[in-house]
Amino acid sequence: MRAIPIAGAAVTAVFAVALAGWFFTSDAGKSSSLAQAPAIPPSTQAKVVPSDLAAPETTGTISASAQARVVPPPSPPVPRLAAPKCPAGVLGVSRVVEIDTTGGPGFGFQHFKSYDFLEPREVVLTFDDGPWPNNTPAVLAALAAQCVRATFFIIGKHAIWHPQILKQVAAQGHTIGSHTWSHVDLTKKSVAERTEEIEKGVSVVNFLTGGAGAPFFRFPTLRHPAETVEYLGQRNIASFSTDIDSLDFKIKNPDAIVAGVLASLKKRGKGILLMHDFQHATAVALPQLLEQLRINGYRIVHLQPKEPVKTFADYDALVSRDLKGSVVDAPPTANVVRTVTRRAD
Repeated sequence: MRAIPIAGAAVTAVFAVALAGWFFTSDAGKSSSLAQAPAIPPSTQAKVVPSDLAAPETTGTISASAQARVVPPPSPPVPRLAAPKCPAGVLGVSRVVEIDTTGGPGFGFQHFKSYDFLEPREVVLTFDDGPWPNNTPAVLAALAAQCVRATFFIIGKHAIWHPQILKQVAAQGHTIGSHTWSHVDLTKKSVAERTEEIEKGVSVVNFLTGGAGAPFFRFPTLRHPAETVEYLGQRNIASFSTDIDSLDFKIKNPDAIVAGVLASLKKRGKGILLMHDFQHATAVALPQLLEQLRINGYRIVHLQPKEPVKTFADYDALVSRDLKGSVVDAPPTANVVRTVTRRAD
């Protein structure tokens, strides 16, 4: 298998703000068109001190002083995971791609047009909104059965509620990005609130996975406030949109999900696929979908970051406070609580 580096240019994308959406509406909701912003100066590509960015919103943009005050933190090495060795007759991983997130590049042609790195019939599997009981483990089982790896965009609160499931995602070698703290529409929030949503989500994922968080981010409902895209660029966090939306948030029939994805792939030929491990229909549909990808000659590409995500101590402390009272390393409920008698009705 090959590991191909993708250089992340220091660019940011500017979007018109779209209308607000509900909590679990599509991650491919009606979104704005892309405009190209000037390159971020090299001095702003390191770690932005968060105190300025957490100030109350006034002009709707990140202050010049916040952009100028940077502290380049050390970068511990990212453990390299080779493509898994798979038995014959399964889908497997065709290619491992390394992403350089310097400057916050964007991926997914629905919003970002700069990086067309997939070859014909290549597919990147991505899942949003987890971890979630029953559904995420079923998704993990389907991926393992076909010996493939995916990228998961995690909601911070869900990670705190279900840390053991998140650790299963990490243990199986999947890439783990963030999807905010509570899946709010960032276009409806102040700059300070947006920053806290992003940073708490990043911190909790990195903490619960033992530092395995990737500098990959997906906006809830794919609504991108321009100054927040700029902020992610300064944080060296890549933004992920999508090429193909499974629409599994509203299509509750597993067969229809599979048929829709295959039709979109046939038309486009390749792409970053957006699904939700929060959705039960996705968990049911995935084994069939992966088998159809194998039969039809599609190849899976696994994404890895060049550098690990960096967190801020202030937001790590906020997450630590939220974790108080929860037993992060608690065993599964089934191992602790057992029914010994039940009344026959």
